[in-house]
Amino acid sequence: MGLACTKTSTASNAPLNNTADTSQTGPDASQSSLDISANNKWTPSGITVAGGNEEGIELNQLFQPWGLYVDDDLTVYIADYWNHRIVEWKSGAKNGVVVAGGNGEGNRADQLCGPTDVIIDLKGDNFLICDHENRRIVRWPRREGKSGETIISDVQCYSITMDKQGYLYVPDTDKHEVRRWRVGETSGVVVAGGCGEGEGLNQLSYPRYVFVDQNYSIYVSEHGNQRVTKWLKGAKEAVIVAGGQGQGDDPSQLSNPEGVFVDQLGTVYVAESGNHRIVCWPKGSKRGNVILGGSGSGKQPNQLYCPIGLSFDCHGNLYVVDMGNNRTQRFNIIRNS
Repeated sequence: MGLACTKTSTASNAPLNNTADTSQTGPDASQSSLDISANNKWTPSGITVAGGNEEGIELNQLFQPWGLYVDDDLTVYIADYWNHRIVEWKSGAKNGVVVAGGNGEGNRADQLCGPTDVIIDLKGDNFLICDHENRRIVRWPRREGKSGETIISDVQCYSITMDKQGYLYVPDTDKHEVRRWRVGETSGVVVAGGCGEGEGLNQLSYPRYVFVDQNYSIYVSEHGNQRVTKWLKGAKEAVIVAGGQGQGDDPSQLSNPEGVFVDQLGTVYVAESGNHRIVCWPKGSKRGNVILGGSGSGKQPNQLYCPIGLSFDCHGNLYVVDMGNNRTQRFNIIRNS
């Protein structure tokens, strides 16, 4: 999707952090060690934790939400694309609170334009935002931040993630690659793809979302190849861990994969916007299992409509940004003994 936002200047890159601290800062690497067993399931009907009141600009509404982040207090942060803002929804809240953007579309320091993802840098206490239509990554203070700072510019990204050392990973759909950004770097290092668009194992095609596990393996969802690939640290070629058999709804296929998550067992969870479902692929499997949705698009509690963002909380409950329904759903985990 496109949006015409006026751009008057291009900001230069700023250092990601002030020091090269190697303590845990990233949100995703810690979640990959969640205690989720192979027998666990999730309730088929979701609970709306944000939005769900049709599209709109009010604080109880969302307008085509994309990525999300869930903190240890079960507070949900959502990239609200067409409202050009990041909103915070505390557990049980009926309304959200704007924590970044919300000043109309644009590229000023206090504005966002079509944000598609948000994470939290715990060490620096900042939001890190994929400001999609402005082609930049923005660092925005969490505590009463009124404006942000561009730390990466000229990148066509839909998502952002961080490893446990605080290095950022950003997929670029124009360049068909994923780059890792070290402290103070201005160009980043290619860690997946970078050999042009294609279906080879050394290539990517329209990478959308990325996940990094405890061992620094990189998982990338690809729209162009309808697959998820795994890139071991330092690898020049990937392994296909989900899809890769063309677009479709067969258990061996994916349709427009978006958000991706990997648990401690190596199970890959994928939000399929084309099939309106969430699927999981056990490690080494050639076929996926539908765990949520899959009964056609719709707005019932057991249905999804173009799911995009995907995350877990510290208890193992599954959160899905249900973009077509302008809501975020929580599916509670069912623990099996």
